[in-house]
Amino acid sequence: MRLTFELRRFLLWCGLIAVMAFTGCATPPNDPDARAEFIATNDPMEPLNRAIFSFNMALDRTVLRPIAEGYRWTIPEPGRIAVTNVLRNAELPVTMVNQVLQGEVNDLGITATRFIMNTTLGIGGLLDPATVTGLPRKEEDFGQTLAVWGLDSGPYLMLPIIGPSSPRDGVGVIVDRFFDPLEYLFDNTGNEWVSYARFGVRAVDSRSRNIETLDEIESGSIDFYATIRSLYRQRRMDEIRNGEPQDMSMVPDIIFQEDDGAEDYSSVPE
Repeated sequence: MRLTFELRRFLLWCGLIAVMAFTGCATPPNDPDARAEFIATNDPMEPLNRAIFSFNMALDRTVLRPIAEGYRWTIPEPGRIAVTNVLRNAELPVTMVNQVLQGEVNDLGITATRFIMNTTLGIGGLLDPATVTGLPRKEEDFGQTLAVWGLDSGPYLMLPIIGPSSPRDGVGVIVDRFFDPLEYLFDNTGNEWVSYARFGVRAVDSRSRNIETLDEIESGSIDFYATIRSLYRQRRMDEIRNGEPQDMSMVPDIIFQEDDGAEDYSSVPE
């Protein structure tokens, strides 16, 4: 029964992403220069994406940001750091599965050691002794795995609530749920609400850590939507390369631009 429900949800989300990716696409312009820019931007659904972006930002202004500001005001910094640590530690099993799929044996050992150390010595992840001992934090998801396997990202998508994405990364988010043991634990014990609460806490935590950063990006942007699109692609490519020099052949549809220092874009409404 549980597997059937997950498969239905998986197919539903895949269908939504497919419909958004392949319907309502704008027709490439005839002018050569405009056509080249259209192809380089790889955002054929830009009018719809901008509308969804406006919705997401309205939701952020009226709901997410006020909650994040209240969270920062009421919870002392050590408490917020502990919440971030717990959330990141809980995501490590998914990272480990994707490291196996990507053949990253060395990184798998580091991540497994981090998870064991932070879960035990770190009291369930409240503390982060692994970082103190020099073990770097690695993050991998199935969208990155698909990129390593050679799958192009496809056109740019702005998903409701989730935010910037692509067909490849959207499917990756769904598949990662199947890799997460906590999802099965919560759902099979009648505590499905915990999964939704976890999503909400993660969104508030991320937003609270990036209030000033996003304000600075928005105030310095002529076109906030285009800036977010560029930063998202830049960040995703850096994650896929694991910080190594740029390899244009891996994801050829990514547009590289100069880093403006705003490397943590995870706070945009998800």
